[in-house]
Amino acid sequence: MNGWIEKFYIEPKLFFSYYGFGWIKPIGEYTYLLFIVCVLAAFFVMIGLKYRWAIGVFFVSFTYIELMDKTTYLNHYYFVSVLSFLMLFLPANAYFSIDAYLNPKKAFQKIPRWTGDSIKFLLSIVYLFAGLAKLNSDWLLKAMPLKIWLSSKYEIPLLGPFLSENWVHYAFSWGGAFYDLAIPFLLLYRKTRPYAFGMVLIFHLLTRILFPIGMFPYIMIVAALIFFDASVHHKILRHLSSAFRIPKIVFDNGKSLVISTLRTRVIQGILIVFFGLQIILPFRYLAYPGELFWTEEGYRFSWRVMLMEKAGYAQFKIVDGHSGRWFYVDNSDFLTGFQEKQMSFQPDFILEYAHYLRDHFESQGHNQVEVYVESRVTLNGRRSTPLVNPSIDLAKEKESFKHKNWINPFSDEIKGI
Repeated sequence: MNGWIEKFYIEPKLFFSYYGFGWIKPIGEYTYLLFIVCVLAAFFVMIGLKYRWAIGVFFVSFTYIELMDKTTYLNHYYFVSVLSFLMLFLPANAYFSIDAYLNPKKAFQKIPRWTGDSIKFLLSIVYLFAGLAKLNSDWLLKAMPLKIWLSSKYEIPLLGPFLSENWVHYAFSWGGAFYDLAIPFLLLYRKTRPYAFGMVLIFHLLTRILFPIGMFPYIMIVAALIFFDASVHHKILRHLSSAFRIPKIVFDNGKSLVISTLRTRVIQGILIVFFGLQIILPFRYLAYPGELFWTEEGYRFSWRVMLMEKAGYAQFKIVDGHSGRWFYVDNSDFLTGFQEKQMSFQPDFILEYAHYLRDHFESQGHNQVEVYVESRVTLNGRRSTPLVNPSIDLAKEKESFKHKNWINPFSDEIKGI
């Protein structure tokens, strides 16, 4: 795994926690075992073997991995977690699976329509909120941050010479917003579906070439197949059955899965709450004052994909409240390079790190430790400005869902959703 498990989950001294999940931490060398369990569970889900157990183990293990350290947060990790939670309630092993092959009682050729529609709805939420988030002045009127990112991709064959052109930056910005907002509807409509899937292929393969975002483009390409009719799925399965010499006819029993009324109502009740949260969470930023991109209060878990380029530095000053002596901290003594980079422009990281420094130096014999930070951040190409009020003792500030009033106001305005 190219050593990244050790780099991100074993070597660091400090792991940044999500609020309320501080009890979830890497488990030392056993972290490798956790990843192995997750991979095996994913394989069992793929082939449909012991599906219910497999998807449960996958959801728990993958989500635990995601919650171990928010330094590695990415939207597509969150997507995999919520999709796997959704699949806990879906009969994904009813057809063309080992479970169905070994036990005819679990084999069904037809399943209730709402089971497939729930995945379509989740994908539509992801795309629509990603599109709505792009309707802001930085993205549409300044082509930011794509102007920064694309200009640095000059070495890419064929595309490279064009990526420094201003019109290309705006074409990608406006095209990306249109794609996200339109693609769910184009995929839902049968006549436009083939062309929409072509757009899915082009869009996600292009993003894979331009940006290092891992497996997300391939996940979205494969997931988009859910919008096609059963006839298309059967054609794909015929090719798979031929390639792996699996007798597909064994599964074509014409049986329909009937879920009891009570169970259906319970599952649908859970899904209503689940989808309600998915719709509400992206709007929670409205409860906070200030610019979302600056404070990042309500930014995560809202499908705001690749909307900003931030960089900064944070210098921490430790004061012994008893003696008045003070000194600056060398962040590299406590953080990896990647952690320091992420910490420098995210307020909740800065607060958690300040608390860590307080506890560390108090354990070293310092009294009534106070922690101050001088931090400057640049957002989407703007000049760097102070992020944190340097006169506030962060050692006394508590983490909560309340607004962090020690964050300096944003010196500019970004209009939009």
